[in-house]
Amino acid sequence: MTARRWVALPVLLAAVFVTTLDFFVANLAVPSIRADLRADDAGVQLVIAGYGLAYAAGLIVAGRLGDLYGHRRVFALGLALFTLASAGCGLAYDIGVLVAARVAQGAAAALLAPQVLTLLGALYQGADRARAFGWYGAAVGLAGVSGQVAGGLLVAADPLGLGWRACFLVNVPAGVAALALIGRLLPRTGRSGTRRDLDLVGAALVAAGLAVVVLTLVEGREQGWPPWTWWCLAASGPILGAFVRRQRRLAADGRVPLLDLAVFGEKGFAGGLVAVALLFGTSAGLSFVLALYAQEGLGLGPLAAGVMCTALNAGFLVASLRPRPMGAPALLLGLVLLYCGVAWGWGPYGVAAALLVTGAGMGWLMSPLISSVLSAVRAERAGAAAGVLGTVQETGGVLGGTLTGAAFFGALDGGWDAAAQAGIVVLIVGAGGVLAHSALRLRRDAAASAVARFHVKQECPADRP
Repeated sequence: MTARRWVALPVLLAAVFVTTLDFFVANLAVPSIRADLRADDAGVQLVIAGYGLAYAAGLIVAGRLGDLYGHRRVFALGLALFTLASAGCGLAYDIGVLVAARVAQGAAAALLAPQVLTLLGALYQGADRARAFGWYGAAVGLAGVSGQVAGGLLVAADPLGLGWRACFLVNVPAGVAALALIGRLLPRTGRSGTRRDLDLVGAALVAAGLAVVVLTLVEGREQGWPPWTWWCLAASGPILGAFVRRQRRLAADGRVPLLDLAVFGEKGFAGGLVAVALLFGTSAGLSFVLALYAQEGLGLGPLAAGVMCTALNAGFLVASLRPRPMGAPALLLGLVLLYCGVAWGWGPYGVAAALLVTGAGMGWLMSPLISSVLSAVRAERAGAAAGVLGTVQETGGVLGGTLTGAAFFGALDGGWDAAAQAGIVVLIVGAGGVLAHSALRLRRDAAASAVARFHVKQECPADRP
């Protein structure tokens, strides 16, 4: 492993950090945005939701673009667009312009995410790959830890009188610096054949289908599931079904589909996606429960609640630097401890201790899980696999928050403790699914290793001279 490849790692991680940070950093700026731009509730909701919707809807298309035109080139395009969109957010003069710039930010983040995962796989192998993905998990964890804190500090510090605009403009110098290093540090990967066609109809279908699903799940929970949400969910099935049929028809005709459906036939890929969805759903659901229970159930102020919840992110951040394949038992143990802490009234310190264990389980698990899912896929399908993986992460998080929220509010008549326990039970079930997948994967790997040793022994018997 050359030193140059390790120098490339900060460039990739910087992209991961700022795009993850922008999921959270705008939350603390919402009151200032509302006052400064005289925005209504729907407008400020779209400032938050628009980013996530564009991100989720664009990931599969972005993965395919990397395969067609080169992962480094699409990474550079995404970083340039993200930098420009951040400047657009910071300079927005009304809420409509800000929402449009946030959607552009989400689309740019979608262009970046699959390329980062693919480039990490191309740059690092073996133990170096495990170490690189460990740092990837640490970057995600650090962005989660610092996101809302950074937003609050920037708004409070008001550098150069920018107020909330500083939350977005801070991305501009970092993006320009990273763009200057891409050509010298990142390798050229991706296909370079002559058939560089892009299925635009398929891109529109998958983007529309995913946007309908994510928007409905986010807004449906907020608005109490009015009839239109159920119609939208019903419509998403035919839209995504039409996308799948089109991809099959293109492949049968010898044309290049947007998503090579054969990627789901790669050994261990589909099962790994289920585990990833459960893990990210558990993380999102836990964040939802904590946000309400810490302040309403335990009576903590915003600052004290933030400090308590930081235990989760601190455990994740530290553990992600030394990932372990079997972090799932620690995740399940932490959630069980959290349930006991709520049920038996351990108070903020006991809950924080349980969150520390839970976060460590997530940190130990995330990097090996993502690495194993991507390593199961052939190199020519790496971009498509990374796009699907990112989509599953985002959608799994939305589903996890929705299901946990339904259980939480369904039990709220029994009090805040009962509501938190109901939500945590949903999370324990999800963690149990992740644990089952991890155990099966380890058993499969052990069996494959035993078969390999048997063949080696047959080919090289001990009594052979």
